[in-house]
Amino acid sequence: MKISDSPSVQGILKRQIRFYLTNHSPCPYLPGQTERKVFTNLDVEDSEGLHDALTHSGFRRSQNIAYRPSCEGCRACKATRVPISDFKHSKRWKRVWKKNANLVRTARPPVATREQYRLLMDYLTSRHANGGMSDMALADYVAMVEGSPVPSVIFEYREGHDDDAPLKAVAIADVLRDGLSMVYSYFDPDLAGQSVGSFLILDHIEHARFLGLPYVYLGYWVKGSEKMNYKADFRPLEVLDGDTWRVIQDVEK
Repeated sequence: MKISDSPSVQGILKRQIRFYLTNHSPCPYLPGQTERKVFTNLDVEDSEGLHDALTHSGFRRSQNIAYRPSCEGCRACKATRVPISDFKHSKRWKRVWKKNANLVRTARPPVATREQYRLLMDYLTSRHANGGMSDMALADYVAMVEGSPVPSVIFEYREGHDDDAPLKAVAIADVLRDGLSMVYSYFDPDLAGQSVGSFLILDHIEHARFLGLPYVYLGYWVKGSEKMNYKADFRPLEVLDGDTWRVIQDVEK
């Protein structure tokens, strides 16, 4: 699909937004494949409207950049979102919710703290020691959190309602006109057995329901990528095919 094929982006293109292509690089999801991204700068007039329209067309945000895979001969990456009105808690999700019932969410403005950064480093060292973010400096984290030109929020999770309790999980989310878009989340590696990552998604779904927002956007699902399989567990799950959002079928997982 060409970017201009999407009706939600056609009006934006009239504003002469510039799009760029990255060079080819190894695909982080499918062995032996290469990836290429198309991207644009969100730090423009009406960045909120631009971000909303691009998200509906399969883009994701990283700091002040919106990007989308643009790989030759491969369409494995599918933008995903959970339709809140149709989502129901299965027995599995009820167990996950119960395991993490002691974690209390507090919404904060998108301002980075050293406490958040320390937790992130513990998380990366434990789970992604060789990943691209493993050498992130505090200044890089500040840019990641505070470099958003669109409405964003930091959700902090602590045990109980005491603000002085140790920080256990963090989620960075963008606030769209029709939902919450989960940008990045991390948690205390000592809680690995509690399915905290799944709990954070469930909590965003319930918070979006409370706010009356119809969707939670989860980023890309890649069929055949083990690290992305968890997203397909949140049913119903919609994926973007061309310019049409459709519900994923069981045979596709």
